[in-house]
Amino acid sequence: MQAVVKYDRKDDAVEVRELPEPRLTPDRALIEIKAVGVCGSDIHTWREHQSWQIKLPVVLGHEFCGVVAQVGERVTGFQVGERVACETAAEICGECVYCRSGNYNLCPKRRGFGALIDGAMARYIVVRPQILHRLPADLSFEYAALAEPLCVAYNALVEKTLIKPGEIVVIQGAGAMGIMALYIAKLRGAGTLVMLGTGIDAHRLAIAKQIGATHTLDVQREDALAFVQSLGDGFGADLVVDCTGVSAAFKQSMAMVRPNGTITKIGWGPQPLDASLDPIVAKAVTVQGTFSHTYSTWEHVLGLLAARQVDLTPVLGGVYPLTEWREAFARMEDGANIKSVIRI
Repeated sequence: MQAVVKYDRKDDAVEVRELPEPRLTPDRALIEIKAVGVCGSDIHTWREHQSWQIKLPVVLGHEFCGVVAQVGERVTGFQVGERVACETAAEICGECVYCRSGNYNLCPKRRGFGALIDGAMARYIVVRPQILHRLPADLSFEYAALAEPLCVAYNALVEKTLIKPGEIVVIQGAGAMGIMALYIAKLRGAGTLVMLGTGIDAHRLAIAKQIGATHTLDVQREDALAFVQSLGDGFGADLVVDCTGVSAAFKQSMAMVRPNGTITKIGWGPQPLDASLDPIVAKAVTVQGTFSHTYSTWEHVLGLLAARQVDLTPVLGGVYPLTEWREAFARMEDGANIKSVIRI
């Protein structure tokens, strides 16, 4: 089968390779991939900018859905032909306190698809049935492939963060993760939603406005801090959501957040902070990281999609065959697409 493979620790060391189909084991399910979303982390790995451990070679892709092709003899609950989406926690230990308490996304032995386990940019993948979810009947594969980043945003802004109706929320980064955070913050009742981007984000900021951002700013041309301080009582944002992973953005978030406010950090980045953390102390700010998702997150998000509470139409910028992976990646890198999907 053909697969998109990262094969060396350098920029652009990705290519389509012919690989053997994965072998089914008694406690696993074989999924025929139908669609894979391109994540910003896939682009980082392509460009060798990732700040997480990967194995080499590795098949990329962790935002995926498909059809159950086979089930192992010990698998119950799923049948051949069912349409499913899959979580990203390919392997966990099942024994640590995090696994036992349902927080297996934080298992120290967790290995994710597309990083430490071969991912989904291929014809088939073998998965644990415990992380499969049935798709709503009328949700297409192309849009189901976008559910995973929406789950990341749901975990961050529902399960980890309290947003009170009417609050001022600033989202840093107008990429796919920022847009997904915008959807969830809007559903949570944020009163003023400010989306920040850069010059490359003109198209994405326009989409953010369409989705529900009350204000959009290019931080390279406009004084975002002054604008945020002009809102409400002038003390700043109740919540700042960092979807960039850039150290300069975190410094900005410390300036924008109001006393007793919250900074929720979703974005990853390898750069050193190079800034004092004193504003966090002086303002008594809560700062939290948030990572991935769990089973209940997925069920809630698929419920939102089934009920049409979230319309992902503006997010899907293009659908590409596997052999055109480079175009799919590049159109996200240059800002033309919020999300690209590879159709297998």
